[in-house]
Amino acid sequence: MGGFFGIAKKSACINDLFYGVDYNSHMGTKRAGIGTVNSDGIFTRSIHNIENSYFRTKFEPDLADFTGNSGIGVISDTDAQPIIVNSRLGKFAIVTVARINNIDELEHRLLEQGQHFCEHSYDIVNPTELLATLITQGNDLVEGINNVYRLVKGSCSMLLLMENGDIIAARDKLGRTPIILGRNTNGLGWAATSETCAFPNLDFAIAYNIGPGEIVRFNADGYTVLQQPLDKMQICAFLWTYYGYPPCEYEGRNVDEMRMSLGNDMGERDKTELDFVSPVPDSGIGMALGYSQGKRVPYKRGIVKYTPTWPRSFTPSSQERRELVAKMKLIADPALLKGKRVAFCDDSIVRGTQLRDNVADIRNAGATEVHVRISCPPLIYPCEFLNFTSSKSPMELITRRVIADIEGDPDANLEKYADDSTPEYARMVEHIRERLGLTSLKFNTIADIVKAIGLPKDKICTHCFDGTSHF
Repeated sequence: MGGFFGIAKKSACINDLFYGVDYNSHMGTKRAGIGTVNSDGIFTRSIHNIENSYFRTKFEPDLADFTGNSGIGVISDTDAQPIIVNSRLGKFAIVTVARINNIDELEHRLLEQGQHFCEHSYDIVNPTELLATLITQGNDLVEGINNVYRLVKGSCSMLLLMENGDIIAARDKLGRTPIILGRNTNGLGWAATSETCAFPNLDFAIAYNIGPGEIVRFNADGYTVLQQPLDKMQICAFLWTYYGYPPCEYEGRNVDEMRMSLGNDMGERDKTELDFVSPVPDSGIGMALGYSQGKRVPYKRGIVKYTPTWPRSFTPSSQERRELVAKMKLIADPALLKGKRVAFCDDSIVRGTQLRDNVADIRNAGATEVHVRISCPPLIYPCEFLNFTSSKSPMELITRRVIADIEGDPDANLEKYADDSTPEYARMVEHIRERLGLTSLKFNTIADIVKAIGLPKDKICTHCFDGTSHF
């Protein structure tokens, strides 16, 4: 998906920027970049590939080169950023968290208008450069940002660093990804981030949630709203169930509280006889803690993540190697599992490959029953609005492969399979259970997700569960 951080201080910002961006590292695995501007309006930029290494490791040697009190940075799952643009609207650096489904159409349109693009990787136009070009076609920056909102099919949130050190934060028009403003507790500056876990250790506190389509300009002294929030919102449910770091919050709802609420409610309903519950680390931990409380069974770590060498996502080029890495990161504990009936809580099932391998290891470690409890409903539809997974086809989803086996057509009766009250849904879940070798399998429902988040259903994007695409 991606995450960004921007800061405007009354003193040099590079250390805060460095660590603020680093606190977004769980949001992406491919590229990262930071940029600052000094009092003379001179920009400094650095971009590195982080696919097989840490953000801190790559960027720490560069820090002495950065000057200025304002800066922006990004962890990206897509393109090299930030881009620095000199235009009739002024000079600015830009970082984005975006998915542009009609990028080829927009590139062709801009080229026909006489525009050109300099940033290319693998013969593909840089999405952030394309967005910057759309912005510069406006009569001012607000009009240009609305040009992005109007033309881009997908989603886009962005930070713009101006020559004078001001930062413009513009949230996706439907709020699919968040931007939160923070104020330094000592009055020394303001910051904007995708992930609020970036704030506490830098002495910032949450001050303002930027709304869908809202545009805000801030500096070290405060912020000004350039465009009021729009009425409609479709924030991604997966921010809570999967992407978000436990201490983060979106729309006032803490990630770990949401996960624990999901687990608690499922635990209270679940009549399965168990010896203990275990998380599938890391994003299953909150739900497992809640499940333990709701069901009143012990919480133990039946499988653990090997953090010394697998502390972050590692993305080899081949699917075969990615699957092996997913298996290698988790270790089953025979001392806890032997002869036990265990429920394992996880965030989701996408392809099912990793969970299938985990189950085999758990059974080999001696567990007599392996029950799996999933935070979210079955994923029936690929995400069209964020870069949620690297899936290129619906058939990479285990649900669609199961539906194809049942119906002879992976697209048949999807509405029924997405409805947890139907026989089709029950049959699909049973087929998945058999494929993965589980004693039992239960998913939370869309209603459970909505309740745990605490927002109205029409403000939460649940497209991957039920195919809805509001607005």
